[in-house]
Amino acid sequence: MTTATTAAGLRAVTREVDPPADVLSALGPDGVAWLHDGAEFTTAGVVTRVAAEEAVAFLASIEHDDDPGLPGAGPRAIGALPFDPDASATVLIPSRIVGRTADGRGWVTEVGSLDTAPPRSDGPPTSYTVHADSTREEWSAAVLQALESIDRGDLAKVVLARRVTVEADQPFDRRDALARLRAQQPGCFVFAADGMIGATPELLVARHGARVIARPMAGTAVAGTDPEELGESEKQTWEHRLVVAAILDVLRPRCQRLDAPAQPEIDEFADVAHLATPIHGTLRDPAPNALELARALHPTPAVAGTPTRTALAAIARLERHSRGRYAGPVGWVDGRGDGEWGVALRCAAVDGHRAVLHSGAGIVAGSDPDAEWAETEAKLDPMLRALVRP
Repeated sequence: MTTATTAAGLRAVTREVDPPADVLSALGPDGVAWLHDGAEFTTAGVVTRVAAEEAVAFLASIEHDDDPGLPGAGPRAIGALPFDPDASATVLIPSRIVGRTADGRGWVTEVGSLDTAPPRSDGPPTSYTVHADSTREEWSAAVLQALESIDRGDLAKVVLARRVTVEADQPFDRRDALARLRAQQPGCFVFAADGMIGATPELLVARHGARVIARPMAGTAVAGTDPEELGESEKQTWEHRLVVAAILDVLRPRCQRLDAPAQPEIDEFADVAHLATPIHGTLRDPAPNALELARALHPTPAVAGTPTRTALAAIARLERHSRGRYAGPVGWVDGRGDGEWGVALRCAAVDGHRAVLHSGAGIVAGSDPDAEWAETEAKLDPMLRALVRP
């Protein structure tokens, strides 16, 4: 795999095909996946990697033979970006994309030639070791230190995450994990990219032509509690308003029209419920591409805190391990600048027989370490169930 800045000599072809019974069957060992509410695609082979800021120009320069009316027409760049907004970021250009639309149309895009080895399988894991990389006492101490910073007025909110490592006796099967997540986490964006596998509930931003959509989430109720209490909780609604305000501040100067309801909705998932606010807008011309928007929005107060730089410094001080790509943007963009980007949550960094999971909770004035620990446990459950077979 190489890093490229030009698409000289590359040619893409998109054609409509019978929809695959399951796009996961086309996932290559080096491929990525993006699955959401029946609109799905997977990839195989890698043409190259490009810097995130060069991705759309690179894609647009690829010669493309297609009918623009076909679903999924054209090559795409896909990736999971680091949580650290100052870290360099790259995305990959796949050789083959196989997809289906929500209404059942199938399509294939091929760029160059496909040269990929078949996936190797020694059978599914049968035994596992699950290890929390920090103790409950260490978590409580970190939360209390964060609360001291909040009491001093240094912070309004900081999101702290803890890490869990799973070791298996055989390499994890990505297709199996993705299939489980798709079945167990309806409504989520199920993804695999850059070693990350997960099912995030949160759409950071999507762009389709001049239309822009965001659906920020903050405020959580775990299973066994009444989701309606979210909307009645002063703490949860205040935390949510911080995130919505930050999203609107970024999008407003880039939009000629921007709409957001005054009151959030409640989105219920298999393990948790969240407050969510649907934001819709029309971008000014020239419209920034979907990846530019995602990088401008990240990190929101939902994954870092506020003020942003102070929260990032607190995270670096209080968390024992790097987040890597956890809580960073994950998604795709095409040569027109359209695309979808979520937040890499409910996920794991999988490398062979080892998986590293993170789970976070927003700390604000009045937060209780035990309640925040319970929230992180609920958020770890989806990925643990997908990886660890009974």
